[in-house]
Order: sequence, then structure tokens, then C-alpha cells
Amino acid sequence: MSTPSLNPLPRLIFASRWLQLPLYLGLIVAQGVYVFLFLKELWHLIHDANTLSEQGIMLIVLGLIDVVMISNLLVMVIVGGYETFVSRLNLEGHPDQPEWLSHVNASVLKVKLAMAIIGISSIHLLKTFIEAGQLGLPLCTAALTQAGALCTKATEAGVMWQAVIHALFILSAIGIAYTDKLMSSTPGKHAPH
Repeated sequence: MSTPSLNPLPRLIFASRWLQLPLYLGLIVAQGVYVFLFLKELWHLIHDANTLSEQGIMLIVLGLIDVVMISNLLVMVIVGGYETFVSRLNLEGHPDQPEWLSHVNASVLKVKLAMAIIGISSIHLLKTFIEAGQLGLPLCTAALTQAGALCTKATEAGVMWQAVIHALFILSAIGIAYTDKLMSSTPGKHAPH
């Protein structure tokens, strides 16, 4: 089956989707930076395992999980966005084709991204809750950190606002999923009168 020929203006407008290619390539570079960050944090965990407290180890591991979740988000945006908005990847039958890619479209991608953002926000909130045990200590400054004094990066207002923002992420994801469900459901057929 041959593809229909387009007039020059529609052809130009349709070809403009390729302007997104540098954006996706840039996200691949950003993912490489996250791989470097992951390896650096993993080395820090292994190298300092004897001197770190349980809480310190937990915070580093949560940081590693956070990097992995952000990397997963990048893969969803790169692969799903390219497939949806630029060009087909033609992965049908490929053994490594992600299951979710077979039915990806803009609305599915939005819901998946919202869920990934909630997961990332959950990790940050958990890290904050762990650090909240130090509330009441003085706020960390360069001098306190250099001196090795006990201090905190968390404030009560900061913990509260982070929890509120996380709740807003959840409500937004529910709203996106509900709107997607409403838009994708077909109206019921009315019986003839």
C-alpha cells in the first residue's frame, strides 16, 4: 500500500515532528548523567559502608532507588514519546519490546508519567520523613557540616509542604486517569424509541 502524497504545507507541518528528535537525544544524554550519578552514589555506599549509620545507608539506598525511578521515567518519555509523536520504532515481535509500548498513546503516556512522578515523590517524601527524626536540631550550615555537628536539613514547614505537594500529585494523577477513562469510554447505545 502506497502512502498518499501531501501538498507542500501539510508535508512541512507533518515533517516538523522531527524537530523533537534532538530533545529525545538530549534526554538520552541526561540518562547517561543519571547512570554516572547512580554509580557515584553506589561507590559512596560501598566505600563508606563501615562508617555509615543504618539511617545513612537507608538514605543512600533511597537515593539509588530515586535515580532508578527517574531513569525509568526518562525511558518512558524517550521511547513512548518518540513512538507517539515522531515515528514508529517497529518493535513488533522484538523480544525486548516493552509490554506497555504496544498500547501507548498520548493519554496512556500521561497516566504512566503521573504514576512515575508519584513514585519519585514518594521516595523523596520517605527520605524527608526519615530526616524528620532530627527536627529540632539546628539547620545545617556549611560550618556545622564541616564541624561534623548534628544538624538537620528538614523543617516542620518543609515536611508539611512536601506532604501537601505529594498529595496534590496523587490528586492530579487521579484526575488525569479519570479524565482519560471518561474520554476513552464509548457512550452507551440508546435503544430506539
